[in-house]
Amino acid sequence: MNSLQRMTQRLQGAPVDRPPNFNIYMTFAAHYIHEPLYRFYLDYRVLAEANRAMVTDFAVDLFQSLSDPYRETADFGAQIEFPPDGLPVCRQPLLADPQDLRRLPKPDPAASLRMLDRLQAVRLMCQWGGDEIPVMGWVEGALAEAGDLRGSSSLLLDVYDRPEWLEELLERCVEVAIEFARLQIEAGARIIGLGDAIASQIAPAMYRRFALPYEQRIFSAVHAMGALARLHICGNTTRLLPDMVASGADIIDLDWMVDLESAASRYGQQAAFCGNFNPVGVILQGSPAEVYAAARYCVQAGGPRGFSAAGCEIPDQTPPENLRAHLRALQDVFIS
Repeated sequence: MNSLQRMTQRLQGAPVDRPPNFNIYMTFAAHYIHEPLYRFYLDYRVLAEANRAMVTDFAVDLFQSLSDPYRETADFGAQIEFPPDGLPVCRQPLLADPQDLRRLPKPDPAASLRMLDRLQAVRLMCQWGGDEIPVMGWVEGALAEAGDLRGSSSLLLDVYDRPEWLEELLERCVEVAIEFARLQIEAGARIIGLGDAIASQIAPAMYRRFALPYEQRIFSAVHAMGALARLHICGNTTRLLPDMVASGADIIDLDWMVDLESAASRYGQQAAFCGNFNPVGVILQGSPAEVYAAARYCVQAGGPRGFSAAGCEIPDQTPPENLRAHLRALQDVFIS
């Protein structure tokens, strides 16, 4: 059974040879192939090669185009710094003054430097994956992108101080996200992941106003174009679960603080849940035996449609033997 078949049948609750491995890799993948992070962020060929190593060496069931949250932000016009081997930094929000929204351009993903680089990565990985390994494109959720343009602290104040202004910004962000998703699907992506990390920092009522409608619009467009949707929100999203399910995502990532078994038993017919052992306490710091046990527990907790992954990105410097222990757990679930 290849990765595309495994993913498709798992979503239907049909038998598979093992649960799909949907771990998210970024900094780990770059360093695993001995590349500095700035090249991983700025050269689609390095991003693609790093993903090929993850697929080849750790049996990850998809190629992934995500690298950092600043692709759209940079193409809106923000100045992003790329240290030689560190995380990218935006030192000055593009919308430091609310009046700056009037001058915010609308970037063209097909012609903008960093979004185009992701499109090139998608095309290359689709050549490698063919009809056997799906490629996952990626967009920032409207609220997450607004936070990148405005600054997270200012955005959380905007929720209360200038909600109508924030909705105007969100409208600008969602239009770019939908177009960016469309181009990635046309390039061959079978899945579009959406990161909306800042959404875990707001109350459910605020989520329903400032995050959910925009996630729904993006996922509706993704489905209309024939692709699947994956929602990723870091942190404890327990209070948001009913609304996350309402987003229309086919696959919903759950961080390790969320009760996976409870989520799957309550909402497992509406969405497939992905997760969710602790990425630091287990996959980075645990022993192979601890990783194996945690992964097996999560597979059982996730139910017949569950996907396996750490609760968030695989941390840099994770021992490779722990990633192999994760894979052994998936292989053994349907053998023993």
